Amino acid sequence: MFEIVKAGGWVMAPIIGASILALAIILERFWSLRRARIMPGGLLDTVVEELRRGDLAADRIQAIAAGSPLGRILAVGLANRRQPHELIKERIEETGRQVVHELERFLNTLGTIATISPLMGLLGTVFGMIQVFGVITSVGVGNPHILAGGIAKALITTAAGLLVAIPAHIFYRYFRGYVDALTVEMEDQSIQLVDSLRTLSTTTATVRKSRTGT
Repeated sequence: MFEIVKAGGWVMAPIIGASILALAIILERFWSLRRARIMPGGLLDTVVEELRRGDLAADRIQAIAAGSPLGRILAVGLANRRQPHELIKERIEETGRQVVHELERFLNTLGTIATISPLMGLLGTVFGMIQVFGVITSVGVGNPHILAGGIAKALITTAAGLLVAIPAHIFYRYFRGYVDALTVEMEDQSIQLVDSLRTLSTTTATVRKSRTGT
């Protein structure tokens, strides 16, 4: 393996570095984007039930916000539940954009690796071919070992660049789609929370009006 890397020349160093970085990003994203961490099961139902019971004190809202990205979005709505509903939606949307930005962390880097790895391999190919033609110019085609070395460098760097780029692109597209799916689900649960706040507000106002009328 070391001989193959050595034959590829100095271009192999950034390609290997890109592969290590891509692997680190993929493992980190798999760990950070676990559904149980992003959207704990039953969180919305628990929050709505506590909201109806009036058990949502400030410290409880802070705990919800700290528990998960979805909790952070829901907590904004809860903290502003006495504000007009349009304002609640604006606050939720602002926080949602921040949360999605955090979920997409490192994905641009992974996409960049998928794009530039073949280019680095192509660069190695160019240098390899330059070496081949340099040898041909100097000594002709009578030394096949030197010619083979230049051709090997070209093939090795091209293959290495593709071996890094293909899985990097696959996982980049996978994580993009996964984050998009999580975003849609969090938006849906946010809408349900806003509807619950509106329903609760309407019910409370009706009860108060009824009591005042009697």
